[in-house]
Amino acid sequence: QVQLVESGGGLVQAGGSLRLSCTASGSVISIATMAWYRQAPAKQREWVATIDRRSGTTAYADSVKGRFTISTDNAKTTVNLQMNSLKVEDTAVYYCKARRIPGGEVWGQGTQVTVSS
Repeated sequence: QVQLVESGGGLVQAGGSLRLSCTASGSVISIATMAWYRQAPAKQREWVATIDRRSGTTAYADSVKGRFTISTDNAKTTVNLQMNSLKVEDTAVYYCKARRIPGGEVWGQGTQVTVSS
């Protein structure tokens, strides 16, 4: 089993920065990729960024490219999302997701990010 715990959400003014963290525990070795998603009120959940836990390869949604950076710690058990130049439209609940080998996904509980104008 894998458990994910997110932290780091909060309230920030537009143009500011926040750093989200997601720490995995349990069968961490089974995790292939870790990703961040977000869901704004009355909208569908959307993908934000992904990092391959072994290669370090990253990918970003166009809406956050150049502003957000996904990374892992040395132990590769924590994935961070550094969010800079935040916009009001970045307001959402942010979720961490781990994709496991040979299959299956695990989601965190979510953390609220609110960007004020």
